Amino acid sequence: MAVAVIGGGASGMISAIFLARGGVRVSLFEKNEKLGKKLYITGKGRCNLTNDCDLDALFENVVHGQKYLFSALSLFSPADTMGFFEGIGVPLKVERGRRVFPASGKSSDVIRALSRELSRLKVDVRLSLAVTSVQKKDSAYCVATSEGEEIFDRVIIATGGVSYPATGSTGDGYEFARRLGHSVVKPVPALCALKVKENISRLDGLALKNVRLAAYDENGKEIASEFGEATLSKSGIAGPAALSVSSYTAREKCVKIALDLKPALDESALDKRLIREFEARKGERLKSVMRALTPEKLNLYVLSRAGVDGEKLAGDVLKAERSRILKTIKALSFTYAGQAPFEEAVITSGGVDLSGLKPTGESRSARGLYFVGEVADVDALTGGYNLQIAWATGVAAAYDILKQENK
Repeated sequence: MAVAVIGGGASGMISAIFLARGGVRVSLFEKNEKLGKKLYITGKGRCNLTNDCDLDALFENVVHGQKYLFSALSLFSPADTMGFFEGIGVPLKVERGRRVFPASGKSSDVIRALSRELSRLKVDVRLSLAVTSVQKKDSAYCVATSEGEEIFDRVIIATGGVSYPATGSTGDGYEFARRLGHSVVKPVPALCALKVKENISRLDGLALKNVRLAAYDENGKEIASEFGEATLSKSGIAGPAALSVSSYTAREKCVKIALDLKPALDESALDKRLIREFEARKGERLKSVMRALTPEKLNLYVLSRAGVDGEKLAGDVLKAERSRILKTIKALSFTYAGQAPFEEAVITSGGVDLSGLKPTGESRSARGLYFVGEVADVDALTGGYNLQIAWATGVAAAYDILKQENK
């Protein structure tokens, strides 16, 4: 049996390895000059391989495709991923949030180990060779490149999404899918910053800790929320909390996002805190007193949004003004203006419609055609979960092909 794997990223490389281990002849096509170009930059160049969690926690962090991924993630769990990498010579370490990294902290070590294994297994790796089309030909597939056409018994499409297009993720797999009769859920940026319509350029670079970021639809219903760190920029809100929320706003009709600057205090407790601060420092300017409650770079902005003069003495603040300050601190709201562009998004939300795929990644309409990794309509939160999906779906497709071969 001859199998073509299109895409030399995470899911493509692991598919090729497991197929070759099973004795299948594999050709791996990668249009870049080297393998794992996007893998190289993941985890800020440290490569967050997976998350050392159980399956329940793993599924809680899957945003789209939970039911579809159950089979693949059960077949190849985070523990299996860790065992695989240690088996090919990549010592691992587990850090905060149970994130798993190579012990060296270098993604290049991960790519090097995968490349060594591909070489050991004699996988035919074709670098700098873009696949231009995939066509079904009787019971086989014709794969076309600039070097001509080749026939394969099976094809695995592992071309990724469209985030970080400079790494080669330009949506090729979506076009292959459409031409082969599959629907594609519109790709949108995810795990990215959230843009706002308000002018917050003066707050650029302000890092906030222990805040709660929430997104709301046009009816005021909460779409998602996240507690943690957020960074304000000229155009919106970035940082870990924003990345998580963006995975849910990507495909929802979000109209508003809001920051709770004091999530540990309910309104009653915060009001008591304000009363104490204003009373104890009643002879000081409000803008100075507010530094005890919000970062200095933010206090004037909060007062402005609350409609209260920062030059006013704390002792002269009216109850209605204190109430507005309180509500602004608890819900500093912004008008949602969309997601950051694909160039800044960690992953793509959307992709090949799962209704047309079996849990193994195989097409329901074209036997022997598989879609794995980010090219399919699956995505998860940060923490190693998206790479775990890539490894697991790649292995699931390989196992399915081997199972069919051995029938």
